[in-house]
Amino acid sequence: MKIYTGRGDDGMTDLRDMSRVSKTSRRIEAYGTVDEANALLGTVRPTGHEDVDEWLGAVQNHLHVVQADFANPSPDEDDPQVREEHVEALEGWIDTAEDELDPLKKFILPGGSESGAALHHARAVVRRAERRAVELATDEPVNDAAITYLNRLSDALFVFGRLVNKREGIREENPTY
Repeated sequence: MKIYTGRGDDGMTDLRDMSRVSKTSRRIEAYGTVDEANALLGTVRPTGHEDVDEWLGAVQNHLHVVQADFANPSPDEDDPQVREEHVEALEGWIDTAEDELDPLKKFILPGGSESGAALHHARAVVRRAERRAVELATDEPVNDAAITYLNRLSDALFVFGRLVNKREGIREENPTY
């Protein structure tokens, strides 16, 4: 497979159905931001915590499904799509991680260990991806499960960041007002 084609030199790109759109379209912004989040997660893993690394590996694969979902304006039944089981997996991992954490009673400052801080950073990028997806959905049909997935993923990354920091002995800091 040749890595460069020249087809994007004019500022246009192909969607999954081979229609051409501007690289500045809402659809490209949505799945491009998901790609950014996925790349950022690649810099976090390995965290040194086997369970978290397994969850993040699965998340990175799920994010490819989100991208494929957003890149396809008219998916067929057998095309990659985010489904409820993707969201349920995240919820299970969140519950497992929270079982190990003290209940959250106040806002916390993002940061901590290298992995913990990177997970908080990834959370913020996923929130942006979610905003881009919601914006896309104002004009075009979008799989609601993909938007729900991004919302839940930002929650998961927040909890994973807390978990990694706790395991590494980093005390959470609260903002002062």
